[in-house]
Amino acid sequence: MRLIRFLAEGIVRVGVWLEPTEGGFVDVPQIVDLSRADPGLPDSMPGLLPLITGPNPVGRARLDAAIRSGKGRRSALGVSLMQPVDRPGKILGIGLNYRDHATEQGKEPPAIQTWFVKQASAAHAPYAPVEMPSVSSALDYEVELVVVIGRHGRHVPAERASEIIAGYCVGCDYSVRDWQRATPTMIMGKGFDTHAPFGPWIVTPDQLGPLDDLALTTKVNGDLRQTGRVGDMIFNVAAQIEHLTKAFTLEPGDVLFTGTPAGVGAAFNPPRFLQIGDHVELSITGIGQIAQTIIPGLSETRIG
Repeated sequence: MRLIRFLAEGIVRVGVWLEPTEGGFVDVPQIVDLSRADPGLPDSMPGLLPLITGPNPVGRARLDAAIRSGKGRRSALGVSLMQPVDRPGKILGIGLNYRDHATEQGKEPPAIQTWFVKQASAAHAPYAPVEMPSVSSALDYEVELVVVIGRHGRHVPAERASEIIAGYCVGCDYSVRDWQRATPTMIMGKGFDTHAPFGPWIVTPDQLGPLDDLALTTKVNGDLRQTGRVGDMIFNVAAQIEHLTKAFTLEPGDVLFTGTPAGVGAAFNPPRFLQIGDHVELSITGIGQIAQTIIPGLSETRIG
């Protein structure tokens, strides 16, 4: 199942994306508007996710029935896909989680997980333009598998991590390298507005095979920059959840950016940072593709 947030007729709704073969249509993907297919279902993604997450999800049968009903279906044409969770309560990213990426940075693979925070205002639609900061020209790309949390979890052992995972997205951890390196926490360089696009949908775990086999790629203006496999992570997804939940509760709608493989712009000599007008395509097999064009960032004061 592919869960989406979409904008149509000026209203953002929660729905399910159906490819033509799934919807019984020949040419055009379809969307099931869940607010119309079953008005009793939650109308927000954090509200919906707990119902379909875990080994015995309490609302999966109802959601499946809503999809089968044929109600609330519409063409995907003319619809804008938004980030699957509007403003996640937590956007967490792990640093240097691929050995080849650590090597290209001239660093030893970490023995302990190193996490940083991306701000809620960084959450961004999968195909919307991304801002080049007015205060920096060192904008970099990082394709990442994004994990969306579906149930509350604290002290979750690795072997039970799947019980709180709602699904997976493609994400880009855009990074402002000079601001990132200016302080040890990385928060400023990782948290700029628009710098956490993810989507285009949440693919539920039952739709994917083993995560290790998923391939990640980044292209800039058609030039292949990054390739990697999820199986090359130093700390896998289950280990990440076990580590994080020792400190705090993960909640429905939280998202985890799980690391990037080698090939980032900062690792080239000289660095190949993004430029205004560049087009960045990021994909993960089995999940999909997102893409952004780099535009000038805002520089004027905004209050209110």
